[in-house]
Amino acid sequence: MAIRVLFPSSQPQPQPHLQPSRSSTTTRRSSRQRRGFCCFCSSTSSGGGDEVSSSSSMMTVSITGATGFIGRRLVDKLLSEDHKVCVLTRSTSKNKASSVFPASRYPGVTIADKEGDWERCIRDSTGVVNLAGMPISTRWSPEVKSEILQSRVNVTSKVRSYSTLLVLHLHHMSVVDHINTSSNGNGPSVFVSATAVGYYGTSETDSFDESSPSGNDYLAHVCREWEGRARQVKQEHVRLVLIRIGVVLGKDGGALAKMIPLFMMFAGGPLGTGTQWFSWIHLDDLVDLIYESLRNPAYTGIINGTAPNPVRLSELCDRLGQVVGRPSWLPVPGLAIKALLGEGATVVLDGQKVLPAKATQLGFSYRYPYVRDALKAIAKQL
Repeated sequence: MAIRVLFPSSQPQPQPHLQPSRSSTTTRRSSRQRRGFCCFCSSTSSGGGDEVSSSSSMMTVSITGATGFIGRRLVDKLLSEDHKVCVLTRSTSKNKASSVFPASRYPGVTIADKEGDWERCIRDSTGVVNLAGMPISTRWSPEVKSEILQSRVNVTSKVRSYSTLLVLHLHHMSVVDHINTSSNGNGPSVFVSATAVGYYGTSETDSFDESSPSGNDYLAHVCREWEGRARQVKQEHVRLVLIRIGVVLGKDGGALAKMIPLFMMFAGGPLGTGTQWFSWIHLDDLVDLIYESLRNPAYTGIINGTAPNPVRLSELCDRLGQVVGRPSWLPVPGLAIKALLGEGATVVLDGQKVLPAKATQLGFSYRYPYVRDALKAIAKQL
C-alpha cells in the first residue's frame, strides 16, 4: 500500500463501515488518475512509518487464497473502494483464477502465477494478505496432516520481505521471503496473515482471548508454526497483523454451505453433543476486519477474527432452523462423525469460546454481533 502514515490518537477510534459517498468516490478516482498506485490510509499522523491513511488514496493489494470463500469477498470489497488487486496463484490454478476473476468483469485484478510475477506484484503492492491453506474438514491421514501444515507454513514463508497490503495464494516460494527481499522501502508496509482460533486448543469451560496461551493438540501446533513463519517478516519495515479466524458464516462457503442443504431437506441438527462452543464471524465482518487491518496503523499483532458473542453449536442449529423454517431435530452422533473423519472430527466435535478482546478495544464495529442477525441476513440471500 512514498507514503505518509497517519496514526489515531492514543485512544483508537472505531472506523465506520459505510459505503463511500459520491464525492469521496470521485475524489478517489481523480486521485488514481493523478498518482497511479498509492496506499490507503487513515486521517491523522504521529510519525514512524510509511503507511498511507487517506480515504482519497488507493491501495494495491496482492492476495494468496483470493479464489477462496473469504478471498473472493475481499477482492470485491477492495475493488468497490477503487483499489487494485493482484491475485497470487499457482500455475496449475491459473485457469480457476481466470474463471473466478474474468478480465472483462474484473479489470482491476492482475493474476500472477509465475515466480517473477509474484515478485513484481509484491514489490509494487502497498500490502499483503495471506489467506492460503488446505481445508481441514477432512480425514487426517499422515499425508493429509503434513499437507495441512505445509500448505500454510510454506506459503506464508514466501511473504517475508515486502510491505503494506498483500493477499497471497499458495506458491513454491514463500510470501514472507518475497516481502523480505524488497525490504528497502519499495515493497508493502503491512502484511495481514490468516491463522485460526485452533491456536487455543479446545475447551467447553474456558474462554480465550489474544493473551491466552496456545493449546497442545495438532491444530494448535499447526497454528503456532503458521504464525511463526509470518513473524519472520522484517517487522522494522512491515506492520504485521495475525488474524485468528473462527468459523466464517456465509451462504457460499464455510460451515453453512454444508449445513443449509441438510436443514432444507429436514435433516438438520447439531453434530455430536451440541454443547461444544462455536466461535463464529459473519463473512462481511471478517472482510471488514481484514480491510481495516490493512489501512489502520492501530491494528497490529494478534487479533481474534470472531464475533463478540460465541454460542454453543446447539444454539446455532436452533437459530438456523428458525431462519430457514426447518426443525433442528436430527443430531449426528459423534461416533458417526469420528468414523467418517477420524482424528479430523475434532474440527466439528470440539470447540472453544474465543472472544475478540483486541478488536473490541480498537473499536471495531460489527455488522452482526449476534448469530441470530447474521443467520437472518444470510437466509435472505438464499
